[in-house]
Amino acid sequence: QLVESGGGLVQAGGSLRLSCAASGRTFSSYAMGWFRQAPGKEREFVAVISWSGGSTYYADSVKGRFTISRDNAKNTVVLQMNSLKPEDTAVYYCAADPFGDDTSPHPADFGSWGQGTQVTVSS
Repeated sequence: QLVESGGGLVQAGGSLRLSCAASGRTFSSYAMGWFRQAPGKEREFVAVISWSGGSTYYADSVKGRFTISRDNAKNTVVLQMNSLKPEDTAVYYCAADPFGDDTSPHPADFGSWGQGTQVTVSS
C-alpha cells in the first residue's frame, strides 16, 4: 500500500515536499516513481528512483527543479519540488515498479499506485 502526503496550495516560485509511505517488507527492492495528472490530461511521468537510490530519471519539464529521494529504512520516497509553476498543478501519484533497477518512465511498468495528493500552484 502506498500513501502520499504533502500536497497543498502554493504560490508560483514556492516549494512543496511530497512524501510516499509504503507498507510491506519488499519496498527496498522496488523502483519508485512519481507521476501526475492534470484535469483533462493523461497521467504523465515526473521522476523515478531505483531501489538503491543510485539511479534517478526526471521528465524534462521538472529537471533541475524537482528532486526524488528515498529512505529504505523508513519505507519512504520523497519528491522535493522547488520553483513551482502553475503548470505543475495536478494530482501527484506515487507508484512502485517491481524491477528495482529499472528507471522506466512508463506507467504500465508500475504495478502499485497510491491514491494521489493534490498540488495546486497559483500564479
